[in-house]
Amino acid sequence: MMPGTPSVPRRCLGVSSSCPQPIDPETSRFPAGGVYRVKDDGVPAHVTRAARERAFSLADLPDLREFAAAEALRRGMREDAIGDFLVALNEVATNAVTHGSTKARLGIWREGPALVVAVHDDGREWRLEGEPGHDPPPEDATSGMGLWVARMLSNDLHVTTGPRGSTVTMRFLLE
Repeated sequence: MMPGTPSVPRRCLGVSSSCPQPIDPETSRFPAGGVYRVKDDGVPAHVTRAARERAFSLADLPDLREFAAAEALRRGMREDAIGDFLVALNEVATNAVTHGSTKARLGIWREGPALVVAVHDDGREWRLEGEPGHDPPPEDATSGMGLWVARMLSNDLHVTTGPRGSTVTMRFLLE
Protein backbone atom coordinates (compact mmCIF):
# COMPACT_ATOMS: atom_id res chain seq x y z
CA MET A 1 0.00 0.00 0.00
CA MET A 2 1.24 3.50 -0.79
CA PRO A 3 1.94 5.82 2.15
CA GLY A 4 -1.03 8.05 2.87
CA THR A 5 -3.50 5.68 1.21
CA PRO A 6 -6.09 4.64 3.77
CA SER A 7 -6.94 0.98 4.03
CA VAL A 8 -10.40 -0.48 4.01
CA PRO A 9 -11.69 -0.67 7.59
CA ARG A 10 -11.81 -4.22 8.97
CA ARG A 11 -15.57 -3.98 9.57
CA CYS A 12 -16.08 -3.43 5.83
CA LEU A 13 -14.36 -6.67 4.80
CA GLY A 14 -16.66 -9.53 3.87
CA VAL A 15 -19.76 -7.36 3.81
CA SER A 16 -23.13 -8.57 2.63
CA SER A 17 -24.51 -7.53 -0.72
CA SER A 18 -26.87 -4.99 0.83
CA CYS A 19 -24.59 -2.38 2.40
CA PRO A 20 -21.20 -2.21 4.09
CA GLN A 21 -22.51 0.55 6.40
CA PRO A 22 -19.44 2.83 6.60
CA ILE A 23 -21.75 5.76 7.28
CA ASP A 24 -22.40 7.10 10.75
CA PRO A 25 -25.93 8.53 10.43
CA GLU A 26 -25.74 10.31 13.80
CA THR A 27 -22.82 12.57 12.93
CA SER A 28 -21.15 12.93 9.58
CA ARG A 29 -21.13 11.04 6.34
CA PHE A 30 -18.09 8.96 7.31
CA PRO A 31 -16.99 7.81 10.75
CA ALA A 32 -14.10 9.63 12.44
CA GLY A 33 -10.92 9.11 10.47
CA GLY A 34 -12.84 7.32 7.72
CA VAL A 35 -11.34 8.31 4.40
CA TYR A 36 -11.92 5.81 1.65
CA ARG A 37 -10.20 5.17 -1.65
CA VAL A 38 -12.16 5.34 -4.90
CA LYS A 39 -11.26 2.93 -7.68
CA ASP A 40 -10.83 4.15 -11.26
CA ASP A 41 -14.36 2.99 -12.10
CA GLY A 42 -15.94 5.34 -9.56
CA VAL A 43 -16.91 2.63 -7.07
CA PRO A 44 -15.51 3.36 -3.59
CA ALA A 45 -13.09 0.63 -2.54
CA HIS A 46 -15.08 -0.12 0.63
CA VAL A 47 -18.15 -1.22 -1.34
CA THR A 48 -16.47 -3.39 -3.96
CA ARG A 49 -18.02 -6.59 -2.64
CA ALA A 50 -21.41 -4.98 -2.11
CA ALA A 51 -21.64 -3.42 -5.55
CA ARG A 52 -23.15 -5.11 -8.56
CA GLU A 53 -21.47 -4.16 -11.80
CA ARG A 54 -22.35 -4.60 -15.44
CA ALA A 55 -20.58 -3.63 -18.66
CA PHE A 56 -22.83 -2.31 -21.41
CA SER A 57 -22.99 -0.80 -24.89
CA LEU A 58 -25.71 1.19 -26.65
CA ALA A 59 -27.46 -2.02 -27.74
CA ASP A 60 -27.50 -3.26 -24.12
CA LEU A 61 -29.47 -0.31 -22.70
CA PRO A 62 -32.84 -2.15 -22.46
CA ASP A 63 -31.20 -5.03 -20.54
CA LEU A 64 -29.27 -2.54 -18.40
CA ARG A 65 -32.50 -0.80 -17.37
CA GLU A 66 -34.06 -4.16 -16.45
CA PHE A 67 -30.97 -5.13 -14.43
CA ALA A 68 -30.88 -1.73 -12.65
CA ALA A 69 -34.60 -1.82 -11.83
CA ALA A 70 -34.26 -5.27 -10.25
CA GLU A 71 -31.19 -4.19 -8.26
CA ALA A 72 -32.87 -0.96 -7.11
CA LEU A 73 -35.94 -2.83 -5.88
CA ARG A 74 -33.78 -5.44 -4.17
CA ARG A 75 -31.91 -2.67 -2.34
CA GLY A 76 -35.06 -0.96 -1.09
CA MET A 77 -36.29 1.47 -3.75
CA ARG A 78 -40.06 1.90 -3.77
CA GLU A 79 -41.83 0.72 -6.92
CA ASP A 80 -43.30 4.18 -7.49
CA ALA A 81 -39.77 5.66 -7.66
CA ILE A 82 -38.43 3.23 -10.28
CA GLY A 83 -39.67 5.25 -13.28
CA ASP A 84 -37.74 8.42 -12.40
CA PHE A 85 -34.71 6.33 -11.41
CA LEU A 86 -34.68 4.59 -14.81
CA VAL A 87 -35.07 7.84 -16.75
CA ALA A 88 -32.07 9.34 -14.90
CA LEU A 89 -30.01 6.18 -15.37
CA ASN A 90 -30.91 5.92 -19.06
CA GLU A 91 -29.87 9.54 -19.71
CA VAL A 92 -26.48 9.06 -18.04
CA ALA A 93 -25.86 5.61 -19.56
CA THR A 94 -26.80 6.84 -23.05
CA ASN A 95 -24.39 9.77 -22.68
CA ALA A 96 -21.61 7.39 -21.61
CA VAL A 97 -21.86 5.17 -24.70
CA THR A 98 -22.55 7.94 -27.21
CA HIS A 99 -20.16 10.65 -26.01
CA GLY A 100 -17.61 8.71 -23.94
CA SER A 101 -16.75 5.27 -25.31
CA THR A 102 -18.67 2.48 -27.01
CA LYS A 103 -18.49 0.37 -23.83
CA ALA A 104 -19.23 1.61 -20.31
CA ARG A 105 -19.76 0.14 -16.84
CA LEU A 106 -22.53 0.50 -14.31
CA GLY A 107 -21.96 0.05 -10.59
CA ILE A 108 -24.91 0.01 -8.21
CA TRP A 109 -24.92 -0.30 -4.42
CA ARG A 110 -26.67 0.83 -1.29
CA GLU A 111 -24.88 3.32 0.95
CA GLY A 112 -26.85 3.99 4.12
CA PRO A 113 -30.24 5.46 3.19
CA ALA A 114 -29.32 5.92 -0.49
CA LEU A 115 -29.01 3.86 -3.63
CA VAL A 116 -25.82 4.88 -5.43
CA VAL A 117 -25.28 4.41 -9.15
CA ALA A 118 -21.98 5.08 -10.91
CA VAL A 119 -21.68 5.04 -14.70
CA HIS A 120 -18.09 4.99 -15.97
CA ASP A 121 -16.82 5.27 -19.53
CA ASP A 122 -13.27 5.03 -20.83
CA GLY A 123 -13.68 8.01 -23.14
CA ARG A 124 -11.38 10.95 -23.45
CA GLU A 125 -11.01 13.52 -20.71
CA TRP A 126 -13.20 16.58 -21.14
CA ARG A 127 -13.04 19.93 -19.48
CA LEU A 128 -15.74 20.53 -16.92
CA GLU A 129 -17.15 24.03 -17.04
CA GLY A 130 -19.03 24.56 -13.83
CA GLU A 131 -21.16 21.70 -12.59
CA PRO A 132 -22.48 19.74 -15.61
CA GLY A 133 -26.25 19.55 -15.76
CA HIS A 134 -26.73 22.26 -13.16
CA ASP A 135 -28.40 24.79 -15.46
CA PRO A 136 -31.46 23.90 -17.52
CA PRO A 137 -30.94 23.68 -21.28
CA PRO A 138 -32.28 26.46 -23.52
CA GLU A 139 -36.00 26.13 -24.32
CA ASP A 140 -35.27 25.38 -27.99
CA ALA A 141 -32.63 22.71 -27.23
CA THR A 142 -33.03 19.36 -28.96
CA SER A 143 -30.11 17.73 -27.13
CA GLY A 144 -27.84 18.38 -24.17
CA MET A 145 -30.53 17.74 -21.58
CA GLY A 146 -29.39 14.36 -20.21
CA LEU A 147 -27.33 15.43 -17.20
CA TRP A 148 -29.81 18.15 -16.31
CA VAL A 149 -32.71 15.67 -16.38
CA ALA A 150 -30.68 13.16 -14.34
CA ARG A 151 -29.78 15.85 -11.81
CA MET A 152 -33.46 16.82 -11.44
CA LEU A 153 -34.53 13.20 -10.88
CA SER A 154 -31.74 12.17 -8.49
CA ASN A 155 -30.95 13.52 -5.03
CA ASP A 156 -27.31 14.12 -5.96
CA LEU A 157 -25.27 13.94 -9.14
CA HIS A 158 -21.51 14.29 -9.37
CA VAL A 159 -19.26 14.14 -12.44
CA THR A 160 -15.56 13.31 -12.40
CA THR A 161 -13.37 13.16 -15.47
CA GLY A 162 -9.75 12.37 -16.10
CA PRO A 163 -7.34 10.58 -18.42
CA ARG A 164 -9.01 7.23 -17.67
CA GLY A 165 -12.50 8.38 -18.57
CA SER A 166 -15.50 9.91 -16.85
CA THR A 167 -17.77 8.79 -14.04
CA VAL A 168 -21.22 10.12 -13.24
CA THR A 169 -22.36 9.16 -9.75
CA MET A 170 -25.99 9.60 -8.72
CA ARG A 171 -27.62 9.09 -5.34
CA PHE A 172 -31.30 8.32 -4.78
CA LEU A 173 -32.69 8.49 -1.25
CA LEU A 174 -34.64 5.36 -0.39
CA GLU A 175 -36.29 6.51 2.83
